[in-house]
Amino acid sequence: MTTIGPRELLSELTDAVDGGRPAVLATIVGTEGSVPRHAGSKMVVHPDGTTTGTIGGGEVEALVRDEALAALKDRRPRLRRYALNDPELGDPGICGGTMTIYLEPYMTPRTVYVIGAGHVGRSVVDLADWLGYRTVVVDDRTDLVTEEAMPTASIRFTGSVTDALEAHPADETTAVVVVTRSHELDALIVPILLETPAPYIGVMGSKRRWATTRDALVESGTPEEALDRLHVPIGLSIGAETVEEIAVSIMSQVIESAAASNE
Repeated sequence: MTTIGPRELLSELTDAVDGGRPAVLATIVGTEGSVPRHAGSKMVVHPDGTTTGTIGGGEVEALVRDEALAALKDRRPRLRRYALNDPELGDPGICGGTMTIYLEPYMTPRTVYVIGAGHVGRSVVDLADWLGYRTVVVDDRTDLVTEEAMPTASIRFTGSVTDALEAHPADETTAVVVVTRSHELDALIVPILLETPAPYIGVMGSKRRWATTRDALVESGTPEEALDRLHVPIGLSIGAETVEEIAVSIMSQVIESAAASNE
């Protein structure tokens, strides 16, 4: 916990969200009696439990931190009132007053991770960006992962998928779109992706290409039940032919999958 001014606190919150890291802003919105901090005092709570700013310290701050982490999990704001009168009754303090605290989660946009910066990958990035998603595009071909080639990508990464995921981890709000140039690459990438919590992983390719990839994965030790988690062939069956139409079919499936997981 560190004490900084409100301007710096809000700047840190903005930087966190812009950098793909959600956070909760806890604000004292009302007080009665004697309390350690006045209304308007704020604290930022990060997903790892670390905090910046203070709403009074002690046990009440620990309770607010736990509540903030719960708010991050269900992505919902909440209003909580804490009495600071009698610890024997379970109150988190003995100041003699009460504090009402509003906890507001600031979530990053859902992420579409596009592995493969070819024509389909570029169209998926463009459409996902237009739909409001944060996009991460990964390819080992330097000339394809440039600002000129991928102007709408939020993050462009040249190198391996392993390094990309280390720098920009996939989480429970990430959809992964695999549109590489070969089934050999797919066979290397899929086991890495299956270790992530990404709820959607789609792999592009014909049934014949996927059959070859699946056989190679099973032979190398990937459990068949793990492969059932994948969406193959990728995208909804809408008769797509152009790369733009294929991007629509892929993003439609991403949206459908996210809606199903929220039911």
